[in-house]
Amino acid sequence: MIAYLGLGSNLGSDKTQNIRQAIRLINEQAGRVLACSSFIESTPWGFCSDNMFLNAVIAIDTPHSPHKLLDITQSIERGMGRTHKTIDQDYTDRIIDIDILLYGNTCINDSILIIPHPFLLKRDFVYAPLLEIAPDIIYPTTGTPLATLIEG
Repeated sequence: MIAYLGLGSNLGSDKTQNIRQAIRLINEQAGRVLACSSFIESTPWGFCSDNMFLNAVIAIDTPHSPHKLLDITQSIERGMGRTHKTIDQDYTDRIIDIDILLYGNTCINDSILIIPHPFLLKRDFVYAPLLEIAPDIIYPTTGTPLATLIEG
């Protein structure tokens, strides 16, 4: 299954390296990386911090279920030193953040996982790099091109 993951880092001496390491680990543990967007800088979203973020989006071909993919990405985050996960939109600085944005045409909304990612359409640092690597992607809940939803 093709999944799209958003990556972000705003801690550490080399945020580019943080994201590259996460991509390497995802490729080893979660599925073959098919595409990677440009890395873009953004201001923190949902909280105040002096640390700018570096963001990217990747496409992977994964054999894992969405929930297993979540387990793997959270394990990678912990392995890279992330100590706090966002709870109830209480955001903090982080060495790495890996979000499942889309998983094929799957829609999930349970207590553990929401796909499509609930803020995908609100975060330009997510949808812009996603559209860079998948310009014709269809948004699963509406069946319309993501680019159309962003423009509208």
